[in-house]
Amino acid sequence: MTTPLRKSDDAIDAYQTVGSLNSAPVATSAPATLTAAEVREHIDGIAAFLGGSANVIMQLALKPVGYGVMESDVHTGSVMLVPAKRLRTTLTYIAVALMGDEGDRAAYRAAVNGAHRTVHTKPTSPVKYNAFDPKLQLWVASCMYWGLDDLYQRLRGPMTPELAEAFYQHCARFGTTLQMRQEMWPATRDEFYVYWEENLATRTIDDPTREYFNALTDLRMISKPLQRVFGPFHRFVTTALLPPHLRAEMGMTWTPRQERRFVFILRALAAVWSKLPTVIRLFPYNFYLADMRLRRRFGRPLI
Repeated sequence: MTTPLRKSDDAIDAYQTVGSLNSAPVATSAPATLTAAEVREHIDGIAAFLGGSANVIMQLALKPVGYGVMESDVHTGSVMLVPAKRLRTTLTYIAVALMGDEGDRAAYRAAVNGAHRTVHTKPTSPVKYNAFDPKLQLWVASCMYWGLDDLYQRLRGPMTPELAEAFYQHCARFGTTLQMRQEMWPATRDEFYVYWEENLATRTIDDPTREYFNALTDLRMISKPLQRVFGPFHRFVTTALLPPHLRAEMGMTWTPRQERRFVFILRALAAVWSKLPTVIRLFPYNFYLADMRLRRRFGRPLI
């Protein structure tokens, strides 16, 4: 397998340092090559805590996605208004896509579709968008996979080529759980990284979106005392995990010294994380999947 196009040299060095430690029916994904147990073994819940905001910035850097979120009239799902609920619904989606059965996926698809029905271009919108657009969903799914793969390599090192390919194929479910068709997912992991680099290079961040991203990065949705405690570290980690192109679009700086500090933090996390039982390493994804199933069983809203 050829080495895919992916990251700046300093990030590759970081991998080497840290990794050495270690509606319609749901569309079906590519033929399964991983068991449910194998999928769970290669999911790290810590990625949800470290990479969430950076991944949101990547997703919303595609302007129709960004304005769809910023202009959404579904205020009960706004991260700036109800951050705990938004965290739950987002992580539940990831958990369902990665670990859910077909019943879970169908139920959550229906719930998300209900929330997405009003997310479309407004009269004053600078770009056209529709939450049901499979091309937009392809980009969002791609960001989710890229972020998962990025942090896996940073924490554990690269997968074997065969495992990396099988896990990549499984992650098409990030898109096919909604309206993205299976054939839209790049056929191989190498092809994915060609798609990723080509599309990432076209992403730009305008002033309104940058202000939204800065509010998210600085945790302005929580109380000021908590902002002061957690905000600086959250900005540091978000900056660390953004691709260099989007860092520049955000006006963020990143120095070799900061990179070394971040690698040290990841090395410490990896030394502990790799020794934990799978059930702990899966948290919070396993928690939110169980929560969703309980909600289904008792007829409570899923989102």
